[in-house]
Amino acid sequence: MERVLPEVLRTGIEKMIEWAYSFEPYFAPTVVLVPGFVKEAVESLSQSTGQDVETLEYLLGMLICYPLGLIMLALPYGKMKHLFSFILGAFLLQFTIGIQWIHQLISSLVAYVMFLVLPAKTAKTVVPVFAMIYITAGHLHRQYINYLGWDLDFTGSQMVLTMKLYMLAYNLYDGDVLKKGKDDRASKKCADVALSSLPGIIEYLGYTFCFASVLAGPAFEYKYYADACDGSRLYDKDGKPKGKVPSNVWPTLRPLLASLLCLGIFVVGNGKFPLLDPADPQNATPVIITDAMLAKPFYQRFAYTWLALFLIRFKYYFAWMNAEGANNVWYAGFEGFDADGNPKGWQVSNNVDVIQFETAPNLKTLSAAWNKKTANWLAKYVYIRTNGSLFATYGMSAFWHGFYPGYYLFFLSVPIMAFCERIGRKKLTPRFGNGKKWSPWGIVCIISTSIMTEYMIQPFQLLAFDWAWTNWTNYYFAGHITCFVFYAVVSNLPTPKVKET
Repeated sequence: MERVLPEVLRTGIEKMIEWAYSFEPYFAPTVVLVPGFVKEAVESLSQSTGQDVETLEYLLGMLICYPLGLIMLALPYGKMKHLFSFILGAFLLQFTIGIQWIHQLISSLVAYVMFLVLPAKTAKTVVPVFAMIYITAGHLHRQYINYLGWDLDFTGSQMVLTMKLYMLAYNLYDGDVLKKGKDDRASKKCADVALSSLPGIIEYLGYTFCFASVLAGPAFEYKYYADACDGSRLYDKDGKPKGKVPSNVWPTLRPLLASLLCLGIFVVGNGKFPLLDPADPQNATPVIITDAMLAKPFYQRFAYTWLALFLIRFKYYFAWMNAEGANNVWYAGFEGFDADGNPKGWQVSNNVDVIQFETAPNLKTLSAAWNKKTANWLAKYVYIRTNGSLFATYGMSAFWHGFYPGYYLFFLSVPIMAFCERIGRKKLTPRFGNGKKWSPWGIVCIISTSIMTEYMIQPFQLLAFDWAWTNWTNYYFAGHITCFVFYAVVSNLPTPKVKET
């Protein structure tokens, strides 16, 4: 970063960073929840296993959510659960990122003051703007001091918090709109999660710091969290079950066991087929654009990259499935009962459908199966609030992720795929499709979606513009050219007539 920024700008940034760091002595004493012997034990484990301390702390932080979830389940409904959620969430942040936990507290408290003093109509704009500015500053700081680095810092948990604050602002606005009887289509669509009043400070901090989602998400609406804490998801006002309460054992064990399997696949697979240089991923040339790799035939390079990207995804599968089980332990992931008293399911904390994603026949299905709660946030609180603006939705997603050029090369390329899918669905699917996923045409769609997605997403992992551009250049931009040719040819085909039934 220092090489590409003008000296004047670089000097200004460094002064701002120095000013921010000047507060460190004041916030260092707040890191009081993690006993010294715990840190010593982790360091000892790191030396004996050969794993770095940061990775071990994050892994242990994820796994400890299960015994914490059992305690949460045993606690009486009400403020005790909220207080436990807040304190243990703070503990996990202090355990994994140390003094940087203070960002979660500061941004949560500032947003709460905004909720208190601003009308809901104003807060639904001001709070999201504040949250986005805060995470933007975090991303820019990270890129400046640790460009292309993968070290753990506060931006991961801050991204989750950003979604929570954003959703809460609109939940309160929707509640106000519905209470006043105003006609707002977006508010009506989100009526089931609307809030009539601002939660108390303990309840609010319990949500923003919720231990089961603070490290890796998922970020779901406050109402789901609150219903799990006050028991209203399971019981009526008289304390009677709304239906036969389902067991939480398998909904907890299934994602836990699956997450451990995914962790093993990632560790072994990524070690054998790395995308970046394992010895120095931050500075060394990525494996997929080394001279040795570029000397191989086109199809061999793409097959290797496809497999490397496939294995990288298991890192995300581990984190999301692990968090899903940690929420299901205390029924935060349970959807409740229908009108007949039948359990609806356990989709509240489910953030990914691995099979659906890996065999997606189109971009829409693929997007819906990946990082579901982020998709929910973008759909409910960005897309429908901007009259269906894809530009605003993709722009928000890009800003939320950060500012590496690779992100924007990917997000700017996705609409090209989307346009091709639309024209293909209109012109080709009526000719060859029969509505079945595993039909010959369906399999063609699955394979083409997989190939094109893996091509487009490579810059997202490479991050740097020069690495991403070199990579695409050595594919001769085949994916982009294929999309343009496909669109030009297929759009000129006659549209099949819809058969009357």
